Amino acid sequence: MLMIGQKFPTCTTSAVLPDGTIKNDFVIQDYAKGKLCFVFFYPLDFTFVCPTELVAFHKAAAEFDKRGCKLVAISVDSVYSHNAWRKTPLAQGGIGEVDYPMVSDLKREISTQLGILTPGAVTYRASYLLDQDGVVRHCTINDLPLGRNVEEALRMVDALKFFQDNGEVCPANWKQGEKAIKTTSESVGQYLASQH
Repeated sequence: MLMIGQKFPTCTTSAVLPDGTIKNDFVIQDYAKGKLCFVFFYPLDFTFVCPTELVAFHKAAAEFDKRGCKLVAISVDSVYSHNAWRKTPLAQGGIGEVDYPMVSDLKREISTQLGILTPGAVTYRASYLLDQDGVVRHCTINDLPLGRNVEEALRMVDALKFFQDNGEVCPANWKQGEKAIKTTSESVGQYLASQH
C-alpha cells in the first residue's frame, strides 16, 4: 500500500475531461503539473453513495481551484460509463457535467499499485492529496458505505498550503485563519494555554 511521503503512481490511462471529451493518454501528474492535486477513488458509476460524493466535489470545484488544487476522480469503470453517467440527470442518479476529469482505471493498474481494491475488485473510497511534486501528503480510505466530507478535504488542502507558505504546523481541528504552531516546545505550550 502506498504510504505518505511516496510519489503517487504514474500511469497513462483514459479519462473523460470536464468538457466531455475523452483523452486516451491522460496522466495525473501532467494534468496537475506544478499544482496540488486531490485524487479520489470511488467504487462504481451508477451506484448509491458515489453520486453524492461526485456532485459534492463538483459543487466545491471552484474552491479547490481557488487554492491551486486540481481535482481528479477515478473508478474502475470505462470512460464510456463515465460519459453516460455525466449525461444522466441528477433525479435519475446521474452526476451531470462535473468540473474535473474522471479517470478510467479499467485495468486496475493504479488501484492495484495503491492496494485499495476490495475483494469484489472495485476500489475503496480512497483519497490522496498530492503536493506540487506528486508526493502523497495526506490520504484517507473509507469503506464502501461511508461517504467522504468534502469540507475536510478542503481543510487539508488549506493546511498543506499554510504549512508550505508559513512553515508552521496545523493543530487539531485547525481551519484557515486560525492560529498555527511553530515547531518549538514553547510555541506548543503557548498554543495549548491559549486554546485550552
